[in-house]
Parts: sequence; C-alpha cells; structure tokens
Amino acid sequence: QVQLVESGGGSVQAGGSLRLSCAASAYPYVMGWFRQAPGKEREGVASIGGTAVTKYADSVKGRFTISRDNAKNILYLEMNSLKPEDTAMYYCAASWSVVVSLQPGDFNYWGQGSQVTVSS
Repeated sequence: QVQLVESGGGSVQAGGSLRLSCAASAYPYVMGWFRQAPGKEREGVASIGGTAVTKYADSVKGRFTISRDNAKNILYLEMNSLKPEDTAMYYCAASWSVVVSLQPGDFNYWGQGSQVTVSS
C-alpha cells in the first residue's frame, strides 16, 4: 500500500505560479499528476518514471514541470503561466507499472487531492 499526501494548492491570478508537492510512503517507479474540474473527467497532466523520463499533456507543455526527489520520496509539480482553465482538483498518483502513462486507469494509488483555482 502506498500513501500519498498532496500540498501546495491554492488560489492565484492568471499568469501566476504554484508548486504542488506529494509526499509518498513508498516510491513506485511511475508517479503522476492528474486533475479533475467540476463536470469533467479526470485527466493526466504529467507523469515521471524512475529514470526521470517525463510525459506531459499538450495543454501544459512548456508551462508545467514535474520532478521527483528520490531521497525524500517527494513528487513536485511546478506550474507557471497559469490559466483559468487550469482550475481543478489536482491529484497525485503512483503506479507499479514501468510505463510512463497519463491514463488514470494505469495508476494504483491516489492522494486526496489539492485544489488549484486560477482567476482571470
């Protein structure tokens, strides 16, 4: 069992920045960030493998950066140039798979979520 605890969400104006953190009780090979806005399906934002291979959704490429501190078992998501459409609940997830994926069904463990709100 892997426990994940997110932190760092909040409210920011468009163009601003936030950093999300996710503390993990164990460190599976692949970890990722997902988001879900009201009335929409959960979507993959970014994921990272054990060798630091990364994958990003097209909507966040060039603005978001995923990284991991393997010594501390912490996953990060640096979000810059935020837009109102980035508003959502953001979830940290972990997978024992070796495939770096953005599909929610490929992940086994989920955090409780952290709200990000971007105002125009």
